Amino acid sequence: MATLYTYKGQNIRRTWFLFTAFFGVVISIGWIFSQIYDNQSILIFAVLFSTLTSFISYWYSDKIVLRMARAEEVDLKKNPELYRIVENLAITAGLPMPRIYVVPEKALNAFATGRDPQHSVVAVTQGLLETLSRAELEGVLAHEMSHIGNRDMLVSTVAVILVGFISLISDMFLRSLMWGGGRDRDERGGSAYLFIIGLVLAILAPISATLIQFAISRKRESLADASGALLTRYPEGLALALEKIGKDVTPMRVAKNTTSHLWIDDPFTGQMRTAWWHRLFMTHPPIEERIKALRQMSV
Repeated sequence: MATLYTYKGQNIRRTWFLFTAFFGVVISIGWIFSQIYDNQSILIFAVLFSTLTSFISYWYSDKIVLRMARAEEVDLKKNPELYRIVENLAITAGLPMPRIYVVPEKALNAFATGRDPQHSVVAVTQGLLETLSRAELEGVLAHEMSHIGNRDMLVSTVAVILVGFISLISDMFLRSLMWGGGRDRDERGGSAYLFIIGLVLAILAPISATLIQFAISRKRESLADASGALLTRYPEGLALALEKIGKDVTPMRVAKNTTSHLWIDDPFTGQMRTAWWHRLFMTHPPIEERIKALRQMSV
């Protein structure tokens, strides 16, 4: 299964890029505001905040994502069929046994998370368990196991937390400007600083989206499809599963733009699939292309 681990090193480098970019953005904003308010404690806060957030992102991002998805852990007693499928795939792929979670949603979807294969998690929705056949479910789980082997889930999960915190800081500083902060410093160039801050904050949201795009390319989903098909030696299983997932229009209550890239398919349905704002965050190739590629493997 050499294909499964081809991009592991690349994804680790992307994770460090995310951490570096996060430090740079937060500390830069902290420095500018420390100049506006002539208060160096703001810069110190920014450094401490970015350090603490990065620590939380690496060690606890999987727990945060699972809580956001309202996922519940299952074991051999609670769902023996699901457990055995994951166990067999883990043995075949040469990976540690991940923890297994079920998301109480009727929509058909799944994701993987965790900082490394030793602390990995696979999660599937209740709707997926109720709708797919065993071969189709095995195809979906093999796809998620491929993400674990390639360490896709590390960079994907860290991106959720870091980008979310950047958005939080942006909103906090933008509100401080709206409250009139820095007006007493106009005579010493405060207005120029405020203009710069306004410009930075205006482009910060697209930068957050770009960070996700840099970290998680659409290519990783196609690679996980191919690796998963090689793992099960039955590409049609995943192809049939994707067909059912693609036709499903059940809304997902826990769907968020910041976590949409984690799922095997875009969790948004209906008009949200084509909304221009949502398209900025789309990290999945069209499901029809993925099915076509899988069926070409079967030929």
